[in-house]
Amino acid sequence: MTVTVVLLATALVTVLVLLAAAGAGKLARMDNAGYRAAAAFAAVITLATVVASTLDALLT
Repeated sequence: MTVTVVLLATALVTVLVLLAAAGAGKLARMDNAGYRAAAAFAAVITLATVVASTLDALLT
């Protein structure tokens, strides 16, 4: 049961990160900024979610 919950949470986090990255890329293109700023933003979001999911899996 625990493995299933962790896998489902990981899948949900992955989908949310991909949606956030797509939104950041769209906003960067609308603002005439490069993709570099969007990639940095997406990397920070990805890192934060990975740390949060790891801590959640370890502490529960």
